[in-house]
Amino acid sequence: MTMFLVRTAARTAVRTNSCRSFCVSHTHLSDRKGLVLGMFEKKEEEEEGTLHLTEAAAGFDKSLSGKLSELLKLSGPALKNGKSRVFYGLHKDFPCVAVVGLGKNNAGVCGTENWDTSKENIRQAVSAGCRLLQDLEVSHVEVDSCGDAQSAAEGAVLGLFQYDQLKSKKKTKVTTQLHGSADVVGWEKGVMYGEGQNLARLLMEAPANHITPTAFAKTIEEKLAPHADRVTIHKRPQAWIEEQQMGAFLSVSKGSEEPPVFLELHYNGSPDSKQPPLLLVGKGITFDSGGISLKPSASMDAMRADMGGAATVCASIVTAASLKLPVNIIGLAPLCENMPSGKATKPGDVVRAKNGKTIQVDNTDAEGRLILADALCYGHVFNPRAIVNVATLTGAMDVALGSAAAGVFTNSDWLWEQLHRASVVTGDRVWRMPLFQHYTKQVTDSQLADLNNIGKYSRSGGACTAAAFLREFVKAPHWAHLDIAGVMSNKDEIPYLRKGMSGRPTRTLVEFAAGLAHNG
Repeated sequence: MTMFLVRTAARTAVRTNSCRSFCVSHTHLSDRKGLVLGMFEKKEEEEEGTLHLTEAAAGFDKSLSGKLSELLKLSGPALKNGKSRVFYGLHKDFPCVAVVGLGKNNAGVCGTENWDTSKENIRQAVSAGCRLLQDLEVSHVEVDSCGDAQSAAEGAVLGLFQYDQLKSKKKTKVTTQLHGSADVVGWEKGVMYGEGQNLARLLMEAPANHITPTAFAKTIEEKLAPHADRVTIHKRPQAWIEEQQMGAFLSVSKGSEEPPVFLELHYNGSPDSKQPPLLLVGKGITFDSGGISLKPSASMDAMRADMGGAATVCASIVTAASLKLPVNIIGLAPLCENMPSGKATKPGDVVRAKNGKTIQVDNTDAEGRLILADALCYGHVFNPRAIVNVATLTGAMDVALGSAAAGVFTNSDWLWEQLHRASVVTGDRVWRMPLFQHYTKQVTDSQLADLNNIGKYSRSGGACTAAAFLREFVKAPHWAHLDIAGVMSNKDEIPYLRKGMSGRPTRTLVEFAAGLAHNG
């Protein structure tokens, strides 16, 4: 009996020790740290093997008596822009060190590409390094500023985003921080820019049965709760929409069982409460079936992101509040579904917009311009300094520009310059499109009403006729329409965004608002 008890105790001790050993190992694995460091390409006249490490990388290399640079030379050819290489066991605090290629040093703004190449290279490289370490299940990563802490933070935050909320198996959650103390302010700013775009991605990627008009409004309300001292939120119900005589908006929403919501956000960031606000208006179709003019079933699931305009507008206001930008902003998001039913609008129906103009709806899948029309009419009551509306409006925009840039239609050279300047900084580009009377004639020539919701020649210049339609509801001297249909999603075009909904152009809207705040 005594021998049995001894053996049992021994077996129990082995099991206990085994369990402890496993737990310690698991904790060590999940808590280990990684480091992302940068290096630039050598100059053409320099010899092979010449290394140009960033300041942080050079400091790290020096602390290792040149071990890093030695391994870089031994491990293969020089790192090209956006490529990465990982080293193990170099430093006790960082079991995994990823070195990333930053391209040419001080590349600067490229007039041909219409962006700051240095900033884009940093975003791309840091993103690649962080993902590499995430794949190794490293849970905390310190990141080299690479000479631009904001761009490095954007690359890290955007590159690590993955919509896996509804999956059982998830990617390793990675926290990031700046390596060293250089430009902590720039890093924090970049984190907020990146998180703002990720909020838009989250809203756009989520399935339509999870992000209904009501759920969308609630999500934004929760995100703005920490800024209640500067933000006022109105979630206008259907009764209010009817009181406002928004017949165009209601003509779209009435085919769905989901009630519409007119979301109105007021961010009061300026010390001058009387400062005219910047007005941002976003198309908020939380699912677009096309209505009675039903879309083809192939890829219809992507129409869960047809509220990309509302998502980017609301996310940019959340970011502006986080940054405490000294500017007043009003955001409007008409939210509804576009569905077929016995109550849905039929092709050929005529509806009346808030400004009294009648619209012949010949295609119920051209619904975004209808809900925006009423929102634009309403927005004029705030006497805004500028109006920018954002919408995944036309497939024609995707055909014209693809995913390279959002199309901008504007009546204001000043406003175009502000938007373009912001996009050069963020790398999320915009391109000016024509707003000729040529297109206006095609939407004002209607058999039954003042306007037709599609152009006279159907698909010809579809993005331009859609913009011309919206112009009929604008009186302000500074107005811009951003058609973001082409940039709605990402396959592999933007290296620091994974495949999926892009959240573009949130950072450009934030940078634009920041420019108005600081430059007037």
